[in-house]
Amino acid sequence: MSTYYLLILIGVVAFLYASVGHGGASGYLALMILFGISPALMKPSALLLNIFVSSISFYMYYRQGYFKWLTILPFILLSIPLSFLGARIHIDEHIYKLILGICLLIATLRLLGVFGKVNLTDIRDVPFIPAMLIGGVLGFVSGMIGIGGGILLSPIILLMRWANLKQAAAVSAAFILVNSISGIIGASTSGQVFSPDILKWVAAGIIGGSIGAFYGSSRFNFSVLRYILSGVLIFASYKLLNI
Repeated sequence: MSTYYLLILIGVVAFLYASVGHGGASGYLALMILFGISPALMKPSALLLNIFVSSISFYMYYRQGYFKWLTILPFILLSIPLSFLGARIHIDEHIYKLILGICLLIATLRLLGVFGKVNLTDIRDVPFIPAMLIGGVLGFVSGMIGIGGGILLSPIILLMRWANLKQAAAVSAAFILVNSISGIIGASTSGQVFSPDILKWVAAGIIGGSIGAFYGSSRFNFSVLRYILSGVLIFASYKLLNI
């Protein structure tokens, strides 16, 4: 029965994350922790789920006209190669869980809307060099722990007023997609493998992500479900940070 519960929860996570332009890797990793999945399988499995869900999310937000090439370009110049390098690194399990726990807390704040909305009149131009350096750091960290980095990038974009909420979601989805592709190549070439159930997980992610991205890019508010997911992320981060 735990297999079916995990599939349902993966679909729910994909649904909620895709609604805000994310692939959901931090949520999938949290579920893998709670369901006792081997850490050796977590990174490549989460990245593959990210690729499918973020692709759907990006398409939906792009179709609505929220994606801006000039916003994403400086962030991905260094993030793509550094995500590849980060994914090849086999880090100590304790350090891995510590970094992941911190990322889950950031994911929780993002889902709860702590970073707020930005009006179109408040948007500033993205400074090229700082954005390139930020993208590089986030790409390396995201590759190292198996996330796309959008959960870390979108708060920065919103706090710096480089995009409004919908534009930040579109940029984050694209950032997650390219970094996850780069990261999974890096992980695969260093001998890391997927969970045996990965195809089932991907199917659940595609279904949930498609629905979430459609409604998130257009009209819907998932307040109650986001609070529930935030509770799961907080619990998972607590387990990670208290090892």
